[in-house]
Amino acid sequence: MAYALFLGCTIPARSRNYEASARQVCGALGLRLVDIPQFACCGFPIKSMDSEEALTLSAFNLALALREGLDVLTLCSSCGSSLAEAAKLLQENVPLRERVNIKLARIGLSYGGGVKVRHIVHVLHEEVGLETIGKKMVTDLSALRIASHHGCHFLKPSEIHHFDEVEAPRSLDRLTALTSAEPVNYPGKTKCCGGPVMASDPDTAVAVAHGKLNALADVQVDALTLACPFCSVMYESNQIGADSESGHRVELPVLFITQVLGLGMGLSPKDLGFKQNVIKPKALLAKLGL
Repeated sequence: MAYALFLGCTIPARSRNYEASARQVCGALGLRLVDIPQFACCGFPIKSMDSEEALTLSAFNLALALREGLDVLTLCSSCGSSLAEAAKLLQENVPLRERVNIKLARIGLSYGGGVKVRHIVHVLHEEVGLETIGKKMVTDLSALRIASHHGCHFLKPSEIHHFDEVEAPRSLDRLTALTSAEPVNYPGKTKCCGGPVMASDPDTAVAVAHGKLNALADVQVDALTLACPFCSVMYESNQIGADSESGHRVELPVLFITQVLGLGMGLSPKDLGFKQNVIKPKALLAKLGL
């Protein structure tokens, strides 16, 4: 299986460990990721200001993937949601697609529909399959207790994604369990990371992130795993000032799900980008003898 890899903006700037670990894991599973250097912003950051210009940006990227004959695989949940919504809208709304194509024609592109947009977690579950991934596991992670944060955009809008239970998601837990690590439930698991209001109200955004970090400190997990670069920024960069119920400083490693799976596959922490994690997972790796 081959996909056009869409990295978006946050991953190249702040989450190279996500990209590194995703490339390693996909390679081990036989997924071919094709880079398209001309890919631009997905359009999500300007959607609230100008929805049609945002749609045009998404259409630009979809047109590039169509030209290569590839579906799109995203690592960022917001990019995945934005591109998937655009693909559906452009497929169904012909007059709108024609207006967008007039703009794309100025740079020699056209989008006629048909490109599928999948987040990497969707692909792992529905196109690779848990049984196939489970057969790749060679390192026992049963010493670890790992909580998951699913976030919003790779589950919603559910009428487009048709994936997992939106109000009680388990997809990251099921992937974690393949490594023999213990998926840990906790209060507030489905709450947002706070990122969507960071630009307008940073105090509220950080307070929301601290609420989840404090809850996780109290259930004593070895790490939080997730699948969105901006959620990772919220939980890693904002740990200063978060305190557990007992008053201890929170210092919780935040791992991308591809880093967790890569450890289970026996890939090296270096190749999985662990040195780039802001909160260093030294104690976690020591438990595994790494």
